[in-house]
Amino acid sequence: MRPFQVSDQHAIYFLTLTIVEWIDVFTRKEYKLEVVESLNFCIDRKGLEIFAWCLMSNHLHLLCRSKEAFRLSDTLQDFKKFTAKKILASLEKESIESRASWILKAFKEKGASQSRITNYKFWMDGLHAVAVESNHFMEQKLHYIHQNPVEAMIVEDPEEYLFSSARDYAGRKGLVKVELY
Repeated sequence: MRPFQVSDQHAIYFLTLTIVEWIDVFTRKEYKLEVVESLNFCIDRKGLEIFAWCLMSNHLHLLCRSKEAFRLSDTLQDFKKFTAKKILASLEKESIESRASWILKAFKEKGASQSRITNYKFWMDGLHAVAVESNHFMEQKLHYIHQNPVEAMIVEDPEEYLFSSARDYAGRKGLVKVELY
């Protein structure tokens, strides 16, 4: 088995999905909301169960699994493809992003270095998947995910951050439909 791969399609995993070159793409609310909508779509239509999540400026953390009739790898591949397509289309046209040409150039250069990429490379390959094999590990990663925006000094308390499940765990309504652990 290769490290950081999804081997059991229905186990719970701690995942990190990262933008190529760690470029800060998720600085605009519109792009963040694309991720939120896509996660909720995957929950409603593709059997994704999310226990925790946090979207930072250049990566997304998830604690999740896939329901029996679905494959976690396939769902997240579709998620990455769809979000990349939507955000790249926005960057290409009437972009709200002042750094659009610089970002697109970086994505194009990264895509050019890979034969299977025809235009832009948005997400890094893989999911940096780590299987959750104990309650202790689950709780540790839950805490880690929710502390991300605190560590980055975006908020003082985790539940203040809109783009995280910390709100749900604090008894408030979050943006993504999570299953509380």
